[in-house]
Amino acid sequence: VVSGTANGYAAAPPQPSPTRGEGVKVPERARAYQRDLTREAHAFWGLNAPIADFAAQVQQESGWNANARSYVGAAGMTQFMPATARWMAQKHPDYLGNLDVYNPQWALRALVMYDVYLWNRVTPDTAFPAGTACDRMSMALSAYNGGEKFLIRDRLLASEKLLNPNRWFGHVETVNSGRGSRFWVENRGYPKRILQQLAPNYAAASWGKTCC
Repeated sequence: VVSGTANGYAAAPPQPSPTRGEGVKVPERARAYQRDLTREAHAFWGLNAPIADFAAQVQQESGWNANARSYVGAAGMTQFMPATARWMAQKHPDYLGNLDVYNPQWALRALVMYDVYLWNRVTPDTAFPAGTACDRMSMALSAYNGGEKFLIRDRLLASEKLLNPNRWFGHVETVNSGRGSRFWVENRGYPKRILQQLAPNYAAASWGKTCC
């Protein structure tokens, strides 16, 4: 079980909630999976799970299409690459051993479990002021999209430039430790679209909380 205040990351300040149903843009096909995603999020993240963020991530990855496949080989509703899917199945055989990226239940469970893993790996640099839960989720999402190794290198480069490696927006997001320009732009847009554009819609539609 994890929370937004663990390991030196402060909770994001409370934001005013939009009126229910006002400006909400949740795809109709998503509603069929709300209960499944909620169950997996509570089981593997805890009752304080940012379900709106997970839902927004699924929308960003596949538009809730269980049969989605990208030109680079990512597959299923949560667009796992084959190597990552195999690694997750081997790491968690009791929960993901029946590997099937096109199975929505497998895909949603794997997304939550991988997000938990990445969230826990974003440990704070105690030489710098703490970031927020929003910063931490942004970095977990960056790692999901572009690889944890790049995130580690980005954070190290940020600290070398006297930027705060615990803060994403305006700090880690501004540096590039070696990605090609196209992939860097895509990776920086990934957390922003999920957390700032899509997740508020799910929160407003009563799917649960968002880290931001």
